[in-house]
Amino acid sequence: MTPLVISLDELKGQIGQEMAVTDWLPVTQQRIAQFADATGDLQWIHLDTERAAKESPYGCTIAHGFLTLSLLSQFMKQALEVPGLRMTINYGLNRVRFPAPVKAGAKLRARFTLLSLQEVDGGAEAAYQVTLETEGVEKPCCVAEWIVRYYAS
Repeated sequence: MTPLVISLDELKGQIGQEMAVTDWLPVTQQRIAQFADATGDLQWIHLDTERAAKESPYGCTIAHGFLTLSLLSQFMKQALEVPGLRMTINYGLNRVRFPAPVKAGAKLRARFTLLSLQEVDGGAEAAYQVTLETEGVEKPCCVAEWIVRYYAS
């Protein structure tokens, strides 16, 4: 997908609006294993496909919640581009929930809605409601309020 290119000034008019829906991204077992290696979270429910098939309530391995959350940056790159900035900073999260698991092999996409935009010294702070959806699943796998700071050139 081509990102929506929008200036900081134009962003002000988007408060309360869904701004972008990304393409689907597969969450493979390999990606889950790499995340486990990087973070040291080696729980069997993420890595042991045979045990997960027998013992997990999901019938297979599932992605880490933090893996799902970490995909926000990749999805944002697909969704929005604010030109003319010196830098963009992940300022944090106000609220995160994981209402449904992400099964290995599932495809995810993100929906971005701008909740607020306020001036800060040298730039602006945007709060986005990000909803991560799993293809074919009614309940979202992650809902987060993400704070991003944009600093002008």
